[in-house]
Amino acid sequence: MQSLLLRLATTPSPLPTPTLREGISEDQVTPGLLGFIMTAFFVVATALLIVDMVRRIRRVRYRAQVEEERLAAAAAADVDAADAQDGLDGGTHPGVGDSEGDGAGNGHPRPRR
Repeated sequence: MQSLLLRLATTPSPLPTPTLREGISEDQVTPGLLGFIMTAFFVVATALLIVDMVRRIRRVRYRAQVEEERLAAAAAADVDAADAQDGLDGGTHPGVGDSEGDGAGNGHPRPRR
């Protein structure tokens, strides 16, 4: 196996062709101006698509961030409103006595029996 690899590595290529074959011109084997223009078009189009994609991803990410902030602000406002309502009620709802049952939570003492 090693001798086969050594022989393949040391033998020259069978058909060295430094020039073009007869009947073939250089325009037939190179991309030429049209190939360059097409390659440049694909490069520019790809770059524009990448820029547009990055812009859209940023926009979606920003909208999600704004939505999260809006929901957090609404939740905070609900909590503040609930705290303010509890502060106006004195911590208890009207008509419900406190834990000792004397009715002081609504501002009127309950008569003792």
